[in-house]
Order: sequence, then C-alpha cells, then structure tokens
Amino acid sequence: MVLNECYGFTKYGLICINLIFWAVGLASVVLAIWMLTDQTFMVSIAQDQQNFNSGLCILLVAGVLMLLVAFLGCCGAFRESQCMLIGFFSCLLVVIVAQVAAAAWLYANSDQLEKLITASITNTVKNEYGEIESRTQTVDAFQSGLHCCGATSPNDWAGSKYASHGSSQLGLTVTADASNVFSVPESCCKDSSTCQFNRTFKLGDTISPAIYNEGCTYKLIEALKSLSNVVLGVVVGVGILELLGLIFSLVLYCAIGSSDRYKS
Repeated sequence: MVLNECYGFTKYGLICINLIFWAVGLASVVLAIWMLTDQTFMVSIAQDQQNFNSGLCILLVAGVLMLLVAFLGCCGAFRESQCMLIGFFSCLLVVIVAQVAAAAWLYANSDQLEKLITASITNTVKNEYGEIESRTQTVDAFQSGLHCCGATSPNDWAGSKYASHGSSQLGLTVTADASNVFSVPESCCKDSSTCQFNRTFKLGDTISPAIYNEGCTYKLIEALKSLSNVVLGVVVGVGILELLGLIFSLVLYCAIGSSDRYKS
C-alpha cells in the first residue's frame, strides 16, 4: 500500500511539474515571438540589432526545448513509458547545463552591462531619435516612465540629430552660436504643459528644474537591480522544480522497470 502511494505521488508529482514546465516554455516562446515582431519593445534599443535578434532566437529555441521536455515528461508519466522518461531526463539535463552556462556567462560579463546600456542609449539619442519611429517611441517611454533625460544627462542631446530639428521647430534664430544650442524632447519634461519653452539650452547652461536632470542609464540600472531579487527567486524556484523533475523521472523509471520484472 505504501509503495503504491509513493508511486502515485511520484507519477502525479512529475505530471504537475511538467505542466509548470509547459507554462514556462509557452511563455518563453510567446515572449520571444512578440519581441521579434514588435520592435518598439523597450530592449529593441540595443545598438547591435543582430545580437539582439540572436538572443531572442536563443530564447525561442529554449522555450521550444522546454515544451518538448514537458511533453516527454507528461506522456512518459501517463503512459508509464521508460523510453519517454529517459528522453525527458536527458533533455532536462541539457536544459539545466545550458542554464548554468548562461548564468556563468552573465555573471562574468555583469560589469559590462552599464557600459552596454550607456552606449546603446547614447547612440539612439544622438543618431536615431526622430529618425526611426520605433527608437523614438522607446526613448520617449524610457524618459517619461523612468523620469530621466538622455543617457547620462540632458546634455547628451547636444549635437544630436534631433537637437537641430527641435531647435528649428521651436523657432530659434540661427546665429553664429546656433551649433551650441540644443533642445530636448517633450518626454524629458516633468509637466509637458509648462515646459514648452524650457526645453532649449545652450551648452553650459543650467538645466531648467522643469526638465528631468538624471540620465536614463542610471535609472534603468536601478530598475534592473530592484528586480534582481524577484529574478533570483524565480530562477531558484525553477531550478528546484527541475531538480525534482530529474529525481522523480529516475524514481518512476526504476519503479516501472521493477514492476515489469515482477510481472514477468
């Protein structure tokens, strides 16, 4: 009786774990497809679009592999198939190794994160804002949502392609000093209704208090750090489930083999 209860617990426990794997895999696939097709997504601001798309393709493949793992685990447990269970164990082991390798790579390159974000946002501010619609929408979302302006400060807008256009739109007189004049987007304003004429500066001027004076790089890094505990908790939770999946699949595999030998 006790053995039967343990066998049933292991079998249905493995099924429940694989349902969670199925949900995680499906979410990864949907997220990757969304980010590949919707270029206004916030991280599409990455300077190297090829590397960005490569990362999304890896996420898509990982999601598909997780769906395959969940399928093998559920079917193997339902049908009590040793072949499917060993396939599930092997695929899940590959996923775990890949996750460990990815975590090690991220930890080793964590110091480069701030430099990468700064370079990406600066490039978009200088060359792409106002020229590429998706980049414009992304920067506006960053600045208004995070209450920031520019990559490191509002002065990053000086010399940008947008600055000259913005200055012209505000009706500035072109003088010998025109190259020192720049304007910031309306998304840099704390209150867009009151800072229409406070968005234009000369290099070295004091930034108006109506404009956000912190750079988006720092704000974004702070936002990512604030989410680090949540991400760590999710990773640990998924890792525990994966470890339980490995253990349950081995126990169920051995139990099925013992039962077959007893019947024969």
